[in-house]
Amino acid sequence: MDVFEAVSKRRSIRKYKDTEVEDEKLQDILEVARISPSASNRQEWKFIVVKDQETREKLVEAAHGQQFVAEAPVTIVACSTESERVMPCGQHAYTVDLSIAVSFMILEATELGLGTCWLGAFDEEKVRNILEIPERIRVPAMFTIGYADESPHARPRKHLDEIVSSEKYVTP
Repeated sequence: MDVFEAVSKRRSIRKYKDTEVEDEKLQDILEVARISPSASNRQEWKFIVVKDQETREKLVEAAHGQQFVAEAPVTIVACSTESERVMPCGQHAYTVDLSIAVSFMILEATELGLGTCWLGAFDEEKVRNILEIPERIRVPAMFTIGYADESPHARPRKHLDEIVSSEKYVTP
């Protein structure tokens, strides 16, 4: 599978089979995070792999009641070990760095035949408390991984001419 195919096939999966993710596949996904690019190659991140059922059930509350968090056999929580640094473009480095790493991990999971769902709806403070993450550490992303027990259709996408312009910004 090439990158274009992985991006095209990826779906947000919210229903998982009761099947464990093989350690080899999980290690491949984590290795992709390790080699992902980061601003100035600082790699200011840590990834918490949550497989324990009781802990995943606690994360459901932190994820605003999204039950599939407990049903997926793995949840990965992306943490920033330094969240004050701002890049010259004005963006916090950790949000960019972890978005890249998580995106790459999700594409690797897709290539390996696994389903994922990037969680944007969660209470960072509750996640910190559940996983004993220090207050200074930010949690910008978490996602579930497992074997999909559903096959959602592709959602509609905008046409290229609605999202791309040449040389200058053009208001649609």
